[in-house]
Amino acid sequence: MISPDLTFVLGGARSGKSAHAEQLASDSALPVTYIATARIADAEFAERVAHHRERRPAHWRLLEAPLDLAGAVTATDAPGQCILIDCLTLWLANLLCPPDGTPAPDDSAQRFTAFEHALAHAVGKIIIVSNEIGLGVVPLGAATRLYVDELGRLNQRIAALSSEVTMMVAGLPLTLKTARP
Repeated sequence: MISPDLTFVLGGARSGKSAHAEQLASDSALPVTYIATARIADAEFAERVAHHRERRPAHWRLLEAPLDLAGAVTATDAPGQCILIDCLTLWLANLLCPPDGTPAPDDSAQRFTAFEHALAHAVGKIIIVSNEIGLGVVPLGAATRLYVDELGRLNQRIAALSSEVTMMVAGLPLTLKTARP
């Protein structure tokens, strides 16, 4: 099932994917809820988050959802609304690598399914950002390979649901899938 107004924006680090997604949200002229998945763990990452925050319009609503992304979508989705989720990469990291060193919860598959269900039944506009990290060599280490594999699978699932998919390279949007004729 393809969601009627789901846009998926992929790209590498510093490819311009978040800025492009933010522009799409602004261009929608709808009220925007920005769902942030990041957990701030150190000063350097706090600076990255601050950069994103400074770039966003102050009137956008912010909802932090480091784990329950399906619940966040369900709670904020409505006709005439735009949701911008930034990003799946950090959400998956939160699920697979808890910051406090505790073992990863074993409910990731259920969370993915619940998220897909929320997207498939959404009535508003949704824009999702994720990294494309599978273009390089197979990484060393089982944990890193698991992460790369799971993100690749998650990205494929979200792309299949999406009506629009864009890959950002060097700040340029490349259309991979479009619902437009």
